[in-house]
Amino acid sequence: MKGRWSKYLDAFKNLDKIAEGIKNNIFKKEHYEAVATDRFQVCIKCSLFDAKGDDCLAPGTQPCCSDCGCSLAFKVRSLSSECPKGYWSALMPEETEEIIIKQIEKHESEIN
Repeated sequence: MKGRWSKYLDAFKNLDKIAEGIKNNIFKKEHYEAVATDRFQVCIKCSLFDAKGDDCLAPGTQPCCSDCGCSLAFKVRSLSSECPKGYWSALMPEETEEIIIKQIEKHESEIN
């Protein structure tokens, strides 16, 4: 398991992925929630699942991953994030996700 300072450094390197997870948690969409549910089911079976929040980088954001310290509410909704232990993979880079979302929104607006 990583030390606390190492977790903080990793968090700063991944601010874009953290922001993506927060955004997807606030503006929930069916396809994000389907991925999040599948990922969370893997997480709750993992020995690194921290329900109490003892290893969370941000206090009060439990449940989290003891290895990286990430809040699972955000991590599992970041499609460009992966499990630090490799139990689930990133689905696509955030840039690709944004392109697809814009195309879907454009198509939906043309239909309506």
